Amino acid sequence: MHHAPGATDRSSGLSPARAEHGRWRRLRPPLLTAAAVAGATTLLATVSPHTPGQYGTCPSLWLLGVYCPGCGALRATADLAHLDLVSAWSMNPLWVLVVPVLVLAWVAWLLRAWRGRRLDLQVAAWMWAAPLAVVLAYAVLRNVPALAPWLAPGGVLP
Repeated sequence: MHHAPGATDRSSGLSPARAEHGRWRRLRPPLLTAAAVAGATTLLATVSPHTPGQYGTCPSLWLLGVYCPGCGALRATADLAHLDLVSAWSMNPLWVLVVPVLVLAWVAWLLRAWRGRRLDLQVAAWMWAAPLAVVLAYAVLRNVPALAPWLAPGGVLP
């Protein structure tokens, strides 16, 4: 749409230049988040977390000798960056399931920012409780020796 100098956008009352500036200002948080995630993923893809001591040890594993829900997520992310779904799954199956949900949430955030809609974070209590219950159950179940071949990172318990 072409506007004469000094014209305003009828829908927002802003000049096209100001409207475009506002759009880029709204897009900054999701785009910066994407850049940070891309940078971290690139680091994990190039500096392998499969090499012992490269990124340290999980405090839960080090202090308590149990796997936390995130144990193996760095290695799973590195495997996903190399498109190795089987290895990623063996490191942290929950993380492999969560990544696409996070990508979809990011796309929704980006689209809302593009359209100028606010992000409404008010949700029913169960929508916070259900994922928390899944993570807590996963934390317990991945430390059960009988389930270790499927849920522990690499299929072994410490």
